[in-house]
Amino acid sequence: MSVWDELVGQDEVVEVLRRAADPAGDGPAHAWLFTGPPGSGRSVAARAFAAALLCETGTGCGVCHDCRTVLAGTHADVRVVATEKLTLKIDEVRELVQHAQRRPSGGRWRVVVVEDADRMLERTTNVLLKAVEEPPPRTIWLLCTPSAEDVLPTIRSRSRPVRLRVPPVPAVAELLVRRDGVDPAMAAYAARAAQSHVGLARRLARDEGARNRRRDVVRTPLDLRGTADAVVRAGELADVAAEEAKDATAERDARERAELLHTLGVEPGRPAPPALRGQVKALEEDQKRRATRLRRDVLDRALLDLLSVYRDVLLLQLGADVELVNTSMLEDLRALAGREGPEVTLRRMDAVGTARERLQANANPLLTLEALCVQLLPEQADAR
Repeated sequence: MSVWDELVGQDEVVEVLRRAADPAGDGPAHAWLFTGPPGSGRSVAARAFAAALLCETGTGCGVCHDCRTVLAGTHADVRVVATEKLTLKIDEVRELVQHAQRRPSGGRWRVVVVEDADRMLERTTNVLLKAVEEPPPRTIWLLCTPSAEDVLPTIRSRSRPVRLRVPPVPAVAELLVRRDGVDPAMAAYAARAAQSHVGLARRLARDEGARNRRRDVVRTPLDLRGTADAVVRAGELADVAAEEAKDATAERDARERAELLHTLGVEPGRPAPPALRGQVKALEEDQKRRATRLRRDVLDRALLDLLSVYRDVLLLQLGADVELVNTSMLEDLRALAGREGPEVTLRRMDAVGTARERLQANANPLLTLEALCVQLLPEQADAR
């Protein structure tokens, strides 16, 4: 057992981090930038590295007190920051910088992990920049972001890069079997359908509802025959995303509200006094931002699943000897491949990419999906 066990398909990265954490070495850099596509394990790698830096043996053994408390999120010298909202607030980062100035309470290092470094506005990033430029001698910053271009050039130049790749499908399937006890056939399907995204693969393997929702999404190109179909399917996709976000947050929202009212001394069932309503409203605004991000993430994942269909169609059209993602719908893929040429498939892939960019830019989800579904209609589709 070690802290590196869940970082699959990243042997070169593990070796680099293992050497950097070795107490007998020259010492780690004061700032690290973990980059890689969603599901590659950026935050897993950062947390494992934090544990190895504080490990009693210096190896990331995974069994000592320091390793276990770091991985559990309870170590006094490790601070992990992530956001479920659209951006990290500047006040949160200022507080984080102040925290980083303190000496370690018991370990060799004070480690600060920022899992969503790409979700900072430029003025917020400037607050962080000062701390990265002039860090305390025993503080190490671990920043995670999909791409190095997502942070300021000045932060990139002061951080040691760690580039993670998409792990192989068999490695993700093996992890699901070993860690979660998933049936090997289901693990192979989930890893392939999730395109090696470890978290999504685990969800697909364990949640039949998630598998059903994905099945409906990937069948979208087969169900679009006319403009009316496009409008209806766009509405269905938007509704599913909103419902999934609501289901994921409703219980937590209610619990947070109840805890806040209890803390403020408001009796159950009674409205908050006018003097306290500002705090309740602030909580509600945070919850709305969290739901917006989750809804956006759900839609983005659906569009990635849709993109995988056209990717498979293009591979069939070009005769490429590459494994397909959606092998369970091979005959349907062949029918789509024979219906139109590869240049049309590429246009459809571009349309999906444009829709993703619009959603990230906070465009109206329903209008964006309607425009996309119309663009995905067969060229001879009925316009009714």
